[in-house]
Amino acid sequence: MSALLFQPITIRGVEFKNRIAMSPMCMHSATEDGYITDFHVVHYGARALGGAGLIMLETASVLPNGPIGPGDIGIWDDSHIDGLKRIVNTLHKFGAKAGAQIGHAGRQLGIDLPSIAPSAIPFTPESRIPHEMTIEQIKEVVEAFRLGARRAKNAGFDVIEIHCAHGYLLNEFLSPAANQRTDVYGGNHENRYRIVREVIDAVRSEWNGPLFLRISSTDYLEHGNKPEDFLIYGKWMKEQGIDLIDCSSGGIAMVQVNTYPNYQVPAAELLRNELNIMTGAVGLIETGRQAEEILQNGRADIVLIGREMLKDPFWARTAADDLKTEIEVPAQYTRYGSAWQRNLPRPTVAPLHLTVEPSKQ
Repeated sequence: MSALLFQPITIRGVEFKNRIAMSPMCMHSATEDGYITDFHVVHYGARALGGAGLIMLETASVLPNGPIGPGDIGIWDDSHIDGLKRIVNTLHKFGAKAGAQIGHAGRQLGIDLPSIAPSAIPFTPESRIPHEMTIEQIKEVVEAFRLGARRAKNAGFDVIEIHCAHGYLLNEFLSPAANQRTDVYGGNHENRYRIVREVIDAVRSEWNGPLFLRISSTDYLEHGNKPEDFLIYGKWMKEQGIDLIDCSSGGIAMVQVNTYPNYQVPAAELLRNELNIMTGAVGLIETGRQAEEILQNGRADIVLIGREMLKDPFWARTAADDLKTEIEVPAQYTRYGSAWQRNLPRPTVAPLHLTVEPSKQ
């Protein structure tokens, strides 16, 4: 039997060929108006060809005032759909499922526009002071997530992930370190969660497929959220139809974090075991054996690979070598297999043909 890392997993009727996902990472390579470029097709297509079962694209901003930085991709206008569809089609041709992460940067807006946040609290003392959102602006954001989900569906994505982590807008509402509102969107857990509840419901009104949600499981602050808070939030997320919680951490404040391999896995394990919900583990997962340990010990259901997949588009094959597991690879690349694979019969794999269309500008 192959390693668990390479066994299929089905989530809400969608089968993924393995449990390896590329983690969403901003590439800042889109046009000024958020349209994808040739870079994205090659960048994401290479990781699909490299064997990952799911490719999560970088955060697609649901509003023009939501990019994390210059060159982020957009999903705030119907005109973005064609470019996103081009990436999705490429990923499907190379055997991977496509994931759209939709979000809003909030007070961490990385372009020269006025920023919004739950409270007028800057990210750092040197940061600009964001505008405290009105109820009407909150409604506009919720509606933008709904329309973003519709556009992701029209582009053909297999998974949508709501970005509720890393100090961006939805994470700001959840965290008492950034949310000091005194209305129904601030105060206790239920009020701080309110916009997240509304966003999930809005997305679900458009989307029946696998729905992930990325969290920062801890703020690394005494007065911030901790993993135990997400036992409360996570219960509500599950009730609302979230299929998998993607467990990252940090971002609400500039703090020193002691990072090490698997340092975020305990949160994924806690939520998985206590809430009986699927979780994704992410953060300094470097080797196949490391990923396999997480899965075999029931600590998470999938692993999301970030930096290692930037260095090695064929990380899945590298992981298979590490686990001494044979996996199918494109016929064009079989002559370069590892030493123990070189004497194996050449697998029968149909040639892959890709038609590259002009990028949307």
